[in-house]
Amino acid sequence: MTTTRRAAPGRALRRAPLYAAATLTVTVCLFPVYWMVTTAFTPSRDLQSYEPGLIPAEWTLDHFRTAVRADGFALFWRNSALVTLGAVLLALVVALGAAYAVARLRWRGRRAFMLAVFIAQMAPWESLVIPVYIISRDTNMLDRLPTLTLVYFMITLPFTVVVLRGFIAGIPPELEEAAQVDGCTRVQAFRRIAFPLLAPGLMATSLFGFITAWNEFTYANFLIIKQQDSRTLPVWLSSFQTTFGTDWGATMAASTLFALPALIVFLALQRHVTSGLTAGGVKG
Repeated sequence: MTTTRRAAPGRALRRAPLYAAATLTVTVCLFPVYWMVTTAFTPSRDLQSYEPGLIPAEWTLDHFRTAVRADGFALFWRNSALVTLGAVLLALVVALGAAYAVARLRWRGRRAFMLAVFIAQMAPWESLVIPVYIISRDTNMLDRLPTLTLVYFMITLPFTVVVLRGFIAGIPPELEEAAQVDGCTRVQAFRRIAFPLLAPGLMATSLFGFITAWNEFTYANFLIIKQQDSRTLPVWLSSFQTTFGTDWGATMAASTLFALPALIVFLALQRHVTSGLTAGGVKG
């Protein structure tokens, strides 16, 4: 008992540098977000102060009213939601079939296929901007939200295939084989046995795809040129101005509202993402 009590303070002392480094990292990463949110609630007369405070002396919702009432906010928010959800759902459906084929079936070219997926995952998205633009222009697909949905689907698909393949491979095939012995087809065995165990993988890939598509700016800026009503929220936010120029309070309020959906999705899914990673294990 005494030895354990003496060892605990020593262990905590050895971990103190790690705790300090973690605290510093979190502070540095979160401070810009904190400054954005507090600026959104700070009255306009205090934003240009020579001595800005970390905590606003007064709080206001005027900037949020200005952002919500700005031309196009609701329309561009809807565009972002449609493009993001469409890309995520499409990537999940296609990647689920591809991941199952790679993890469960034996066919010629399976390793070459996964190598191609890894290469596509490693390729920087920015390097494909010009080819995608040329293809969209030549096929008369510029200034259309379905084009942007397909591009985001292309971006998120490799990661989704890799992650879901790992989760499916982690589920013992004996579970599906037992269901097939009991009379289930391969599709029924997957739907009844494997699919419920894939919840953590589906949550993880959905979260990644949503955040990636929701925050993406480059392709939305290059592919939506003439049809301004087809812009997404990040593009609108980059050019958000009022009659008197840049309204920093309203800009920070719009940025806060833009970040809320991704934060809500993360908070809703993070528990499922970090749990159940060994749900497919065999006991005994």
